[in-house]
Amino acid sequence: MQNPSPRRPISVLAVLPSQEPLIDSAMATLERRPPRIPLEEARTPPGLVLDPNFAAVPIGTGVPGEMSLEAVAPTQSRDFVVRAFVEVSDPSEVPVEQNGRPLFADPLIATFPTCPNSLAVGAVADVEARLRTAALAGRGLDGQGVAIAVLDTGINLAHLRSKLGTVPLFDAGNSWTPPRGTTAPGTYPVDHGTMCAFDALIAAPKATLLDFPILSTRVPGGAMTGSTLAVAVQAFAQLIAFWGVAFAPGGAPRYKALVVNNSWGVYHPSWDFPPGHPGRYIDNPRHPFQGLVSVLAGAGADILFAAGNCGADCPANQCQGRVTGTIMGANASPDVLTLAGCDVTDTRVGYSSQGPSIAGLYQQKPDLTAYTHFLGSDAFGPGVPDNGTSAACPVAAGCVAALRTKLTPHAVPPPNLFAQLTATARQVVPSPGWNGDYGYGIIDPDAAAAGFGV
Repeated sequence: MQNPSPRRPISVLAVLPSQEPLIDSAMATLERRPPRIPLEEARTPPGLVLDPNFAAVPIGTGVPGEMSLEAVAPTQSRDFVVRAFVEVSDPSEVPVEQNGRPLFADPLIATFPTCPNSLAVGAVADVEARLRTAALAGRGLDGQGVAIAVLDTGINLAHLRSKLGTVPLFDAGNSWTPPRGTTAPGTYPVDHGTMCAFDALIAAPKATLLDFPILSTRVPGGAMTGSTLAVAVQAFAQLIAFWGVAFAPGGAPRYKALVVNNSWGVYHPSWDFPPGHPGRYIDNPRHPFQGLVSVLAGAGADILFAAGNCGADCPANQCQGRVTGTIMGANASPDVLTLAGCDVTDTRVGYSSQGPSIAGLYQQKPDLTAYTHFLGSDAFGPGVPDNGTSAACPVAAGCVAALRTKLTPHAVPPPNLFAQLTATARQVVPSPGWNGDYGYGIIDPDAAAAGFGV
């Protein structure tokens, strides 16, 4: 008789009703205090072990479409998301709920670089020429007064300074440190996040960087976990607190606009709950993270996600050979701008994930294509290209930040800005409209600016 598999803790996102310990934890996040949840006071369903270092996140009713800035205020929120562990023999055994409280997936997430050993196609100067950054600068569109939050592995300002020859604008006070993090904002090892920051400044050299190192360390839980969606949940809650107050009537915004770069996602369904589980992330519009994305977008933030690197011609190893329906989770949200990748000859890079998206979410993704696989930041070493849809996403984020220099989200909400970008994109394929390779075409910020008359 075969011995049963040993039980092990699986990380989940649990939805709990409002209660004082959770309100206090969420308020601590707003006030930059340690967000520890007092376990002896929180009412927790049996079988759930709370992570006391994960700040409770208010989610209103928890239903995307019903969530708003007012509803997710800690003192007004009906429900909160907490990170917890359940012990099971296999992930397929994770229950749908615990004592009537729903459980959602907390899948592994990863950055989207790939093919670092292949030769670069062009360099930063070629990207600048294709984006017509000189024309943007002539229009006064350089990102000044706009914040770009880089949700990634962390930024190394010293490296950026060495590559740019100038000190980039940086806001340490409004950057974020994940639970148990000890590294100061802007001093993380040179890696993927530094590449993203560099690429965002190509079109918006005077934008201000915010460091949100969601992939810098292992999340609380030790060896049992890696970087998971839970850290992104906390980061988005912090961004909502930072930007939502400023965007509300009577608020005093620190910046003209907020652009949020996300060059990460889920590579394969095996990272998530099994098909059919109502708490799954990758194809579930009702997952709490999707709701937080909608709230931040509704507050006027421009949110960009990379499409992924599971293109049919050259998928990354993590794709496990799966090349259809690979734009998943928030990367397929209708509230975000999703970026495919091409080189500076306008040729789609073979690893760029193609649409349509995974069944169950918005199908017409990617939205646009931006440049990648060029010599730029040297974040991965001299001569190694900035690559993957990881690079395409911040290139586009810089274009959005440049436009926001003169187009506030109050005057031009994110859906309107995104619609203009898709309408003015350069067509590559003969037939107009959306296609699964390029979306609506290659981003052309100068054409979008001309369309807006700025």
